[in-house]
Parts: sequence; C-alpha cells; structure tokens
Amino acid sequence: MAKTPRSGDAGGNIGGVSYRTIGIAAVVVLAVWFVLANTASATIRFWIPTLAAPMWIVLGGTFGAGALAGWWVRGNRG
Repeated sequence: MAKTPRSGDAGGNIGGVSYRTIGIAAVVVLAVWFVLANTASATIRFWIPTLAAPMWIVLGGTFGAGALAGWWVRGNRG
C-alpha cells in the first residue's frame, strides 16, 4: 500500500530534511539578513504615542508577531 503524507506534512524531503523545515530555515535566514542590513533608527507612530527604536528591534518584533500569528492561526484550524 502506498504511503500517503499525513495532514500538515510537507509531502517530501531532501536528504531526510522536510521541505517545510527547509522553507522555515530559509525564511528565518532571510529575515535575519534583512534585519542586520537595516540598522538605522525608526520612529513608529501609534494612534497617540510615538516610539523611536532601532530598526532591528522594530523588524524583529514585526517578524516575531507575524510568526506568532501564523502559529496561532495554524493551531486553530479544524
């Protein structure tokens, strides 16, 4: 009987490493590279307060918030 991938599996691998793991690693490497390349200061305006912070903190926080949101949404799927 043919082995079918379980729900949520990437469906393949390269040298024992799943496509999903490779994709996550690529996104993390590109995000870190982008953060390290943007080191200037940034001013962020919320509705009323204004925050000035180094760009790497802003980008890292944004990446972390997006990763957390993606994890939460994926965990709440049927």
